[in-house]
Amino acid sequence: MIIFAQYKMLLLLLLVPVFPMLYGVMLWLRGRRMAKLGSPELISALMPSVSKSKGWVKIVLFSLAFACLVIGLARPQIGAKIKEQKLKGVEIMVALDVSNSMLAEDYSPNRLERAKLAISKLVDRLHDDRIGLVVFAGDAFVQLPVTTDYVSAKMFMNTISTESVSIQGTSIGEAIRLSIKGFSTQSQNSRAIIIITDGENHEDDPVSMAREAAEMGIRVFTIGVGSPEGKPIPMNGELLKDKEGNIVVTRLDEATLKDIATAGGGAYVRAGNSEFGLDPIVDSIKKMDAEEFSSQVFEEYNEQYMYFFAAALLLLVIQMLIGDRKHRRQLFDTSKN
Repeated sequence: MIIFAQYKMLLLLLLVPVFPMLYGVMLWLRGRRMAKLGSPELISALMPSVSKSKGWVKIVLFSLAFACLVIGLARPQIGAKIKEQKLKGVEIMVALDVSNSMLAEDYSPNRLERAKLAISKLVDRLHDDRIGLVVFAGDAFVQLPVTTDYVSAKMFMNTISTESVSIQGTSIGEAIRLSIKGFSTQSQNSRAIIIITDGENHEDDPVSMAREAAEMGIRVFTIGVGSPEGKPIPMNGELLKDKEGNIVVTRLDEATLKDIATAGGGAYVRAGNSEFGLDPIVDSIKKMDAEEFSSQVFEEYNEQYMYFFAAALLLLVIQMLIGDRKHRRQLFDTSKN
């Protein structure tokens, strides 16, 4: 199997037939100019050493060299070496609140964006660990299954907004339940859930769900985002109001988040503007027992570009060594001396 790592470069191959065409046009224009000077047969007789065929040979060699160069730049790769790699680490499911209350601006620029930045920094600290992402509001769903593909994790992070979940609310218990199901291993003391939320208006029983997770060997940590005094929620250039026209103020429910962390055998941290609170939690998670994950299979292709570069160089050298004139014939036969 052949693949091209830089396949877009192959578009330059469209220029290969252009070179002979341009050369042919050039010869035609030259012939027209020479025809004005006299008979073509007479002019050819006056220039017996000029070779027409060598010019075509040279332009064909140049075109082939250009084609080899383009293919080399496209980085052809063949074969596939299958390698197995075993990793040891912990699995972390991050449950992020994406309800409208996370738009409050007691953090810069707001609670949700500040949380996303903190999770991105968390991903940068991981090594051989798996991370998954659950987003929740009035409902919850898995945004990213557990993976060691940290690039994809950051990419999915950028797509998160308050529109990621259409049902409003704060269903922390459902987020914990979905996070439990998202783990790929059943090992004790190698799994952790990090809940990032303001904890307000919870619609189920997250404490009992956290207790259930702890019984499975899963530690539940909580990070409180917001302030006890509360902040209004900006939406569409205005402040969110309730049905009676009053401005909605969202407040941090620390009591509930502390109860969840205690029931889940984890810890509660209140997020700050400078230190979000993930660092001490990650330090605690790093002390957990590392689990050996199932083998990861990936393909490693062999680069072939150097052969095409070598062929291009060889063709160019041959092209330059070919002259424009015919081989000279001996004027006198010396064998009769």
